[in-house]
Amino acid sequence: MKLTDFEVLSFDCYGTLIDWETGIFNALKPLAARSGKNLTRDQILEVFGRHESPQQKTTPTALYSDILRKVYDRIAKEWKLDSDEKEREAFGTSVKDWPPFPDSLNALHYFKQYYKLAILSNIDRGEFEFSKVKLGVEFDCVVTAQDVGSYKPDPKNFAYLMDALYTLGFEKKSILHVAESLYHDHVPANAAGLASSWIHRRHDKEGFGAIHVPATEATYNFRFISLAKMVESHQKLVGEHARNAKA
Repeated sequence: MKLTDFEVLSFDCYGTLIDWETGIFNALKPLAARSGKNLTRDQILEVFGRHESPQQKTTPTALYSDILRKVYDRIAKEWKLDSDEKEREAFGTSVKDWPPFPDSLNALHYFKQYYKLAILSNIDRGEFEFSKVKLGVEFDCVVTAQDVGSYKPDPKNFAYLMDALYTLGFEKKSILHVAESLYHDHVPANAAGLASSWIHRRHDKEGFGAIHVPATEATYNFRFISLAKMVESHQKLVGEHARNAKA
């Protein structure tokens, strides 16, 4: 199996294209500071990861901004703190401030030359618009949790994506799902029969960060420590094809 075997790249957005851990950490700093716990970045992210997915399962049709508000409440309760309405609202609307990874824009523009690009994200349409502007490319298909009425890793999200791409003329075998989260993306992609590429952004860190710990071991067809490395691998294949064509 090669990267050039596919026609569509479907991307997770937050954690893969957008640096959600930096965004979450910065937005939780005021609450963490009030806790007096002197927590590390990864400890703060781990608390978020423990609360986000259970909240999404509890309120699967809620907009993501409301999920974040509820997660703020859950963390404040765990830390035995009163909610601060200003902090809570800032956290709930913080997606607009989350930055793209340094390699995301160049990678997307490069891959746009060779693939159709899709998004499968645990977000709502309104919040995604902020990130779409930062990423600077036009996606051929966008599927959000708001569209589906559930959050990944629910298999309905992947079924919805595959149905949407099928209407555009693409079968499952032509899709490569590209994501960082084993829990949100690779485990359900495995179950759906989708090939996947793990962008292991946390390769130099311990633990799962802001991601819920997967209960099931995930497999994947490709692994790269960044999108830039995935681009390099694709460029080598394109070069090999060009040399073979001349031979």
